[in-house]
Parts: sequence; C-alpha cells; structure tokens
Amino acid sequence: MELYHQLYQPIAAENTKRAASIKLLICDVDGVFSDGRIYLGNNGEELKAFHTRDGYGIKALRHAGIEVAVITGRTSAIVEQRMRSLTVPHIYQGQENKIAAFQELLQHLQLSAAEVAYIGDDLADWEVMQHCGLAVAVQDAHPYLQRYAHMKTSLPGGYGAVRELCDLLLIAQDRFMQFDGSSS
Repeated sequence: MELYHQLYQPIAAENTKRAASIKLLICDVDGVFSDGRIYLGNNGEELKAFHTRDGYGIKALRHAGIEVAVITGRTSAIVEQRMRSLTVPHIYQGQENKIAAFQELLQHLQLSAAEVAYIGDDLADWEVMQHCGLAVAVQDAHPYLQRYAHMKTSLPGGYGAVRELCDLLLIAQDRFMQFDGSSS
C-alpha cells in the first residue's frame, strides 16, 4: 500500500484489508461524482460537472471485474447519460430509501455486505454505509460521515474522490495499472 500512500495519503492496515475484499463499489452522485452544486438554467435545464479522472477509475474497476453501482436520491437524465457512458450497469435514481436499493443489489449480485464499498457525502448515505465492508466519506463530506466512516478521501467530491477510492481498491487487489482505456 506504499503506492497509495505516495499518491494520496497513509491508510490503516485494517482499511487495506477491507479494500482487498471489495467486489462492488456503490457511489452516491451529488457531492461525490460532482461537487454537490446543481446549476439550473432559466428554462429549467440542469447542469452538473463530472471529473474525467473519476470516469477513468470507474472504467478501470469495471475492467478489473469489480461491479459498480450508483444510488442517488435525485433523478436526472444527466446522471443516466454519464453512468451509461461509463458502462455502470446498476443505476438507482430517485431513491429516498437507499437501503432498499442496497439490499436489492446484494441479492441480485449474490454478495455479502462485507464485499461492498460505499462512498458518500451526506447523512442520507449513512444508512447504507454502516452496513458496508468499506464505508468512505469524501474529504468535504458532512462531519458526521467523516467521523464514522472507515476512511475519508484526501480529495473532495467532484475533484477526483471517486478515482482515489478506485485506485485504492485496485492497488489493494493488485490490479492497478491494468487498464489503458480512455478517461471519458
């Protein structure tokens, strides 16, 4: 894990062990893939910014055989479009009760909660995070999540936090640098 330490931050041995067993990464969207701000135009159009490095990380995970899902409380065509472009197969939007989507994913993929990592930024994510094998708060997450998550990224949401977690999972599973595709 020296590489992760050099790239991002020191990591506890316990979290390295957790990362090594992850088979599914679940991400919140607003505040995780984006900086949490929503831009609304005069005609009701919605805009969000996504970081291409996060896209590369997601594609690298998928290439390594690690499943990826998003569970978000909002519904947005932009999210659907972005996740489809990254080949994310499990997209749950409009989920006020995120635990139901989480349980459906576990059953569908025949995984245990210990094999799941979740990255979030706010209190709506905590119900799922407390059941996961690796619960990660982005650097600028709500203080409650920062306090109780297994770890906090060194980068804020929308600025590469997802990529940081993807790199951790790939390094812990000896699969880093095995993907040479585009960042999208």
